[in-house]
Amino acid sequence: MTLKSSSSSKKNKKHKLDINKFNNPGILNDSSNNDCPNGDTLENIPIKTQESKDEIAMCVRAQGDGQSFDKSIEVVESLSPNTFMNPPKRFRINVELDIIAIGLTILALCTRFYRLEEPPNIVFDELHFGKYVGMYVKKIFFFDLHPPLGKLLISGVAYLAGFDGKFKFDKIGSAYSEDVPIFALRSVSALCGSLIIPSAYYLMLELGCSQCTAALAAFLLLCDNALLTQSRFILLEPILIFFMLTGLTFLLKFLKVHNAIKSTQWWLSIATSFALLTSALCVKYVGVFTFMLGICLICYEYWEMLPDKSMSDKALVIHALSRSAVVLAISLCVYLSVFYVHLFILTKAGPHDSVMTSAFQASLEGGLASITKGQPLEVAHGSQVTLRHTHGKTCWLHSHSEVYPVRYPDKRGSSHQQQVTCYTFKDLNNWWIIRRPDVKNLVVSNPPDAIKHGDVIHFVHGITGRPLNSHDVSAPMSPHNQEVSCYIDYNISMPPLTLWKVDIVNRDQEGDIWHTIQSQVRLIHLNSSQALKFSGRQLPDWGFHQLEVVTDKTIVQDDTVWNVEEHRYTKIEDEKEREKDLMNAEMIPMKTTKLSFWTKFSELQYKMMFPSQDSLQNHMYSSEPLEWPLMTRGIAYWVSPYHNGQVHLLGNIVIWYSGTLSLLIYSSLLIFYLLRRTRLCFDITEAQWIHFLRVGHLLFSGYLLHFIPYFFVERTLFLHHYLPAFVFKVLLTAAIVEHIYSLLRYRKFLKKLYLLLLILWICSIILVFKKFSVLCYGMTELSAEDVIKLRWSESWDFIIHKE
Repeated sequence: MTLKSSSSSKKNKKHKLDINKFNNPGILNDSSNNDCPNGDTLENIPIKTQESKDEIAMCVRAQGDGQSFDKSIEVVESLSPNTFMNPPKRFRINVELDIIAIGLTILALCTRFYRLEEPPNIVFDELHFGKYVGMYVKKIFFFDLHPPLGKLLISGVAYLAGFDGKFKFDKIGSAYSEDVPIFALRSVSALCGSLIIPSAYYLMLELGCSQCTAALAAFLLLCDNALLTQSRFILLEPILIFFMLTGLTFLLKFLKVHNAIKSTQWWLSIATSFALLTSALCVKYVGVFTFMLGICLICYEYWEMLPDKSMSDKALVIHALSRSAVVLAISLCVYLSVFYVHLFILTKAGPHDSVMTSAFQASLEGGLASITKGQPLEVAHGSQVTLRHTHGKTCWLHSHSEVYPVRYPDKRGSSHQQQVTCYTFKDLNNWWIIRRPDVKNLVVSNPPDAIKHGDVIHFVHGITGRPLNSHDVSAPMSPHNQEVSCYIDYNISMPPLTLWKVDIVNRDQEGDIWHTIQSQVRLIHLNSSQALKFSGRQLPDWGFHQLEVVTDKTIVQDDTVWNVEEHRYTKIEDEKEREKDLMNAEMIPMKTTKLSFWTKFSELQYKMMFPSQDSLQNHMYSSEPLEWPLMTRGIAYWVSPYHNGQVHLLGNIVIWYSGTLSLLIYSSLLIFYLLRRTRLCFDITEAQWIHFLRVGHLLFSGYLLHFIPYFFVERTLFLHHYLPAFVFKVLLTAAIVEHIYSLLRYRKFLKKLYLLLLILWICSIILVFKKFSVLCYGMTELSAEDVIKLRWSESWDFIIHKE
């Protein structure tokens, strides 16, 4: 802040104090006596230097009650900036260069981009993500459990580099062709992996750590072999971690100005923070843990604001609503935008679209859309249809001439009727004819007699001509459910129970008339009031290992929902001619199926959140969460076919073990300090305690949030799943190093010994990093003996060629 300066010398000036410039008139006893000893006015004094403050203090003292000069200085420095006239606005640009951050970034770029095109072969999960990039370029729909942002970024760079998507990522180790821009495909991960280093540096600074501690944290991440390896290939973890760290950095900036809701920095910080945290979530769903951490931090900080008496109830409510609105609006905008771009690009049918519903498939170019183009819209008496299980496993209601066994291995008897199953392939036996019970002619009338919600119908199997039936007999694989069959008249006391009521689930959107593809229906067995259900259980040999269909008393569930996929009208009454006609269906023209973004988005979300998973398969390099902190097992990413040079995911063992030790130290110190403070024993200053807790809130909590959930995940896990938690552990390690140093600050001998140990520790990190870097780059020819020397743990499974 500056005030106008007179041209008179300081000694000969006379200052005149204008007390109206003060917000605190109590400083002065006599407002009429506003002459300073030097006779000029206060507004003419520049407040730029210490001398300026001294001059103002002299004025305050002269008109006060004789208070000391030091006391006057305190009064001046305590005045609000609004006390003085607003200075003239000036346009300024401040440029600051952090040499440490620049140096770390250059080192990171060098290590990550060094000969990035090596090896020129498909490495580990490049097999999957490379395929997805190719499908983006060719606009072919694919299904992946991970959100699309990371793949979109890689695909954008690949497209700009001229990648045509024709290369088939068919096998790990296959050589890339010359027209594949390997550098471009790997550059996004390499760039994000490089930017992790300065991001960690600035995060630690925002956390209140010293510059040396921030540099140490960044250095540890720079020298970790696992992060280096993961950053050199078409993989998503570097992109995820970069968004995590930058999002948390901006969140800490917001927490510094959490009360200044009227400032631009307040709005910009929180908006940027949650845009980045949501971006992390859009790369991999594990990013939701970082997002939750961010929510917890702002909620905790808001909780700390509640006892502040200077804030009114209205102000607290405004703070709560503002934060909630920004977080919700920004997060939804980013998340929806990512999926909008994803679905906007992928418009063509592909090998993965069978996971989606018939309506979704029919909205894509080619594939099911070409098969079902021109189908009749309204299902009517005489319609020939295939009935698909809508949610979960893709299969169609199916029957064949074989019957259920008379008795099952557990001695239970069956109805010995014709088998009804759910078949996972397109087949002629998937066709059924819908008819009303009181109408014998199956030919569709003109206009068609449309089937509506609540109508009772027969389902007649197209090839065998037998109606869909259910008796009070236990299903073969699900004894608590009722068997479904096609009725055969054996002239015994078992009458046909073949009536089914149509329940259109989404009639609010599609109307009461049963529509092809778009209407989702439940078929309620009229006699038992049970719904036709896909049980998911596999039948034995006598059922050709097809999937079981039953009826269930619990009507409202996903497995009881079906939809008509293929549809045509019956034109011939003769059964044999009709069977021939089924093989050469002539479609009646109709409008193309279209789905809104919201319909496709909601279905894709459902499929991603609740995937239909088969039984888990073991992988030779899979590992359990308890094995990760001590790096019990690595992952073989690639091995040269000519020698033992290879890429193997292993971290820097010194860093990993030190990080695990730091977790134990932090938790032990936390318990110790809490117990001591309960006894009113304060071993560290209040400032140190607050900083210790602040570190724990972010780093220790972040580690637990990203590690503990994996104990409850029922899927195959690998070491790279630990990397987000590992980053928090490394940052906590640097913070613990600083905390211990602060405890030894006044013990000179211990401090020097500690610094010596730190130097030795850092040297060992560099040596291990250099030694194991051959497994990060995969460019060095290794002999079997070289690989064995790198096997520091018996549990590390390196691949060794026989020489």
